[in-house]
Amino acid sequence: MIYPVLLCGGAGTRLWPLSRKSYPKQFSQLTGPESLFQASARRLSGGQFESPVVVTGSDFRFIVTEQLMEIGIDPGTILIEPEGRNTAPAILAAALHLETIDPEALMLVAPSDHVVKDVDAFHATVQEGVSAAREGQLVTFGITPDRPETGYGYLEVDGEMREGAMKLRRFVEKPDAATARNMLAKGTYLWNAGIFLFSAKAILDAFKAHLPDMIDPVTRSVREAKPDLGFLRLDPDAWSDAVDVSIDYGVMEKADNITVVPYRAGWSDLGGWDAVWREEGKAQGSDVVVSRGATAIECSDTLLRSESEGLEIVGIGLKNIIAVAMPDAVLVADMSRAQDVKQAVAALKEKQATQATVFPRDHRPWGWFESLAIGGRFQVKRIVVHPGASLSLQSHFHRSEHWIVVEGTALVTIGEEKKLVTENQSVYIPVGTVHRMENPGKVPMVLIEVQTGSYLGEDDIVRYEDAYARE
Repeated sequence: MIYPVLLCGGAGTRLWPLSRKSYPKQFSQLTGPESLFQASARRLSGGQFESPVVVTGSDFRFIVTEQLMEIGIDPGTILIEPEGRNTAPAILAAALHLETIDPEALMLVAPSDHVVKDVDAFHATVQEGVSAAREGQLVTFGITPDRPETGYGYLEVDGEMREGAMKLRRFVEKPDAATARNMLAKGTYLWNAGIFLFSAKAILDAFKAHLPDMIDPVTRSVREAKPDLGFLRLDPDAWSDAVDVSIDYGVMEKADNITVVPYRAGWSDLGGWDAVWREEGKAQGSDVVVSRGATAIECSDTLLRSESEGLEIVGIGLKNIIAVAMPDAVLVADMSRAQDVKQAVAALKEKQATQATVFPRDHRPWGWFESLAIGGRFQVKRIVVHPGASLSLQSHFHRSEHWIVVEGTALVTIGEEKKLVTENQSVYIPVGTVHRMENPGKVPMVLIEVQTGSYLGEDDIVRYEDAYARE
């Protein structure tokens, strides 16, 4: 049996405005009915796989469990990083955790935001690396390139390219266009997918040999981790002493026991909107990719995507264009500049625009909300509460609230009173009143909230009881 380790951090800035720091691309439905994270978890489940170990941040812990439960996968162990420190500490923490279960446990480490169309072929490729991993090799999986890509790092095999496991000669950083063309022509290079297979013992030995200073802080962080509602929170003080470094740079590029296995079926890390266009174009058999809410007229080599209900995006006579519309931001870019979208995020951060990092829908453990209108002393929100979920028992110092239920039924607490509020009914919560909303039904409950007051920030809240142990 193999233990999947899903790395679930990162900001995905090259897929802005759909992917942002508060809700990165792995949780979005970019190329199908499931999120990239869900598709990755499903790909690494059943048969030869144990329940996954997920390494993620505190802000995403409930999203991870919710999305796994939606597809019927046992969440397994969820390790909460106090802060992002790149892939090396995350993988080391997972290895230390698994060592307590079985030092010889095989770990399949994978990012949670990749697209792999042929799952059977992927499973077969993983099996080709099992023997080498059992023998103490650090196995990496390389993607057979079909174009001179400059957005990926490469792996050079030692000798001629062939089927099955091979010795790795070296890692190669992202090349320029001319170098990428030469490597493609030579035929001994694979794209570096960042997917690894090794035993817990083998990778721990590699850390001791090549990144020894990381062992102590991450070990302390795992040893002093605190259980929290089914999650395992790594100790923040110890974690802060771990250096911020990738597994490639910190360990793999220094090790001499590296085996590479080529994967020849379809793969993408969706590293930019051009990659989304390429993947969706293959599926639709077209060089013009449109999503719901988008219309293309006499366009070519173009991606049109609307993620805003009621907002139609129309392209006329476009060529080599990316246009992505969200409720609060619109991206228009030349296809050749897809890798530069992160510059837009940097520019927005510079001007302190919330669109740089904050997703328009704020996901919470009980559901989500989004702002529909904001004024000087008012705000209108749409709030969706999952079946059986409830918000905290709370009060506000500076605002009153009106709730209008538009779908489902709400169980509302206002002071000492509890009552059911059904569709087309409303209630009023005065400033300072202790209150709570719950969804006692079996379908999502939707309400419109109108806030009025002198201050409408999310930090104007006092929690008295909370099922999710938030402060």
